[in-house]
Amino acid sequence: MKITREVKTGILAVCAIALLIFGYSFLKGKNLLENDRTLYAVYKNVEGLIPSSPVTINGLVVGQVVAIRFADTEGNLVVEFNVDSDFAFSKNSEAKVYGGGLIGGKSLAIIPEYEQGLEAKDGDTLPGRLEPGLLELVNDKLAPLQAKLEAAITDADTLLTSVNNILNVDSQNNLNSIFKDLSVSVKQFKGTSIRLNNLLANNEEKLSNAFSNADEISTKLNKVSDSLSQINIKQIGKELEVVLANFEKISIDLNAGKGTAGKLLKDEKLYDNLESTSKQLELLLQDLRLNPKRYVHLSVFGRKNKPYEKPTDSIN
Repeated sequence: MKITREVKTGILAVCAIALLIFGYSFLKGKNLLENDRTLYAVYKNVEGLIPSSPVTINGLVVGQVVAIRFADTEGNLVVEFNVDSDFAFSKNSEAKVYGGGLIGGKSLAIIPEYEQGLEAKDGDTLPGRLEPGLLELVNDKLAPLQAKLEAAITDADTLLTSVNNILNVDSQNNLNSIFKDLSVSVKQFKGTSIRLNNLLANNEEKLSNAFSNADEISTKLNKVSDSLSQINIKQIGKELEVVLANFEKISIDLNAGKGTAGKLLKDEKLYDNLESTSKQLELLLQDLRLNPKRYVHLSVFGRKNKPYEKPTDSIN
């Protein structure tokens, strides 16, 4: 059977169209020769995820992103991707957008969940999650640091401005004067320190004796303290109470006029008699002093006594 030129041309055209369709699908990330599942996930932001980005499960590439388009009028994005049918996982598995390093782009990772009867099938939509990439984390860390750095630079600039305002000619002269006075004070302190060191060196023995005496006094005070601690304070208190009680009884007896001392305090007649007796005794002693011949007779030849003469310095 002879194939005509027209048939050959038609076969070539069909093959060319098939190759075109296959190549176009392959370039879009969809291999027509493999049995893949097409799944979807919705995100508010895909952070640079592009078609043909790899899809991984536990780090193994099992597919790729086919297309990304808007899902609604609110700006949500739906990501279409295909996954090999060899590995079964639940439709509740999470589709996480991750990556975004300094060189590499974003990727899509499936965090598999294993639930019987809920295996993900062609056309299912998985819950989507966006994981911050390296650049986002660096930006999050650098933003507060940048704000602090700017604030520090502003404060440093303000401080330098204030210092420049303070350090005018008059202030510089005052600072120079202060430094000169400080230098003089340091020299004087140095001289005082030298004299103090010499004084301590010359009186080292005396200071040692003084510390020894102080230590001895401290030891004696400790002994006295130990002796005082051994005193029976309770017994002394009881004895003091007895003594005070006796004093109180004596005071009561004196106020009541009991005993000799009490009578002397309370009996006015006895007091008057004692006063009168004391006065008479004083007169007697005075008379004995002034007229001793009246009381002592030393007559060798029998001479008569002279009559009594009242003394001029008598009390009465």
